[in-house]
Amino acid sequence: MTDHLRAETLKLVRRPATWALLAIAVVLSLTFTYLIPWAGYAGGTGGPRADRGLAALLPDQLVGNSIGGLPVFLGALMLILGVLTAGGEYASGTWKTVLTQDPSRLRVHAAKLVTVVGAALAGVLSVFAAGALASVVIALAEDRAISWPGAGDLLAGIAAGWLIAAMWTVFGTLLGIALRGVALPVGLGLVWLLAVQNLLALIAAPLLDWVAQAQKVLPGPNAGSLVAALGAGADTPGVEAVVGSGQAVVVLIAYLLAFAALGGLLLRRRDIL
Repeated sequence: MTDHLRAETLKLVRRPATWALLAIAVVLSLTFTYLIPWAGYAGGTGGPRADRGLAALLPDQLVGNSIGGLPVFLGALMLILGVLTAGGEYASGTWKTVLTQDPSRLRVHAAKLVTVVGAALAGVLSVFAAGALASVVIALAEDRAISWPGAGDLLAGIAAGWLIAAMWTVFGTLLGIALRGVALPVGLGLVWLLAVQNLLALIAAPLLDWVAQAQKVLPGPNAGSLVAALGAGADTPGVEAVVGSGQAVVVLIAYLLAFAALGGLLLRRRDIL
């Protein structure tokens, strides 16, 4: 198993797309969470994000600011990472090369999952680190006191962010295995994350009670509920307290395990070609 983990980690680290996705995640987080609201505040131009005021950009709001993008936009980047990790093997034809050396398919799949879940944690920590630096710069520029979230709140935020990021990443690996490629899984995954779940929340749920109830068991609304409970701004897309934080954690863990199990089952039972 150690050899498989080393091989999967090496492939992930050497893939330029991995670093590109990380850079995009950090830049998007900084731009829409800190730079644009700060510019709006400093310029007095108003707007929904500017109305949050300077207090929302200071270090004590680090947890909510760092995980607010995971239900939708940052989650979409994590999903792409998962698709590339698993679906890329079909696109490049390397599944045959790996599996003809007679390793267990489930062992290879498990190594991939451990690797992408570790990458999800690295991504979450990078967003937290970038947010901490940005919030300190803003506090110093505006001559405000620097105070940080409590250690417990910070650890809870990182754990919640990791859970959401891991769930979307493993969902991406499932799509890559199920559809045996990269382009179609990425397209369908992004349609779901960026369009369908927002349409359900904004249009269908207010009109149809059964849709509103169904949302309580979908991954996106549960991710949004979890980050809302930890301080993410309600004006962030996908952030809404549809369910309690306890239920959200249970549902997200269930999806994570289900995606992992289904991906392993498909890889084990189906032909690679």
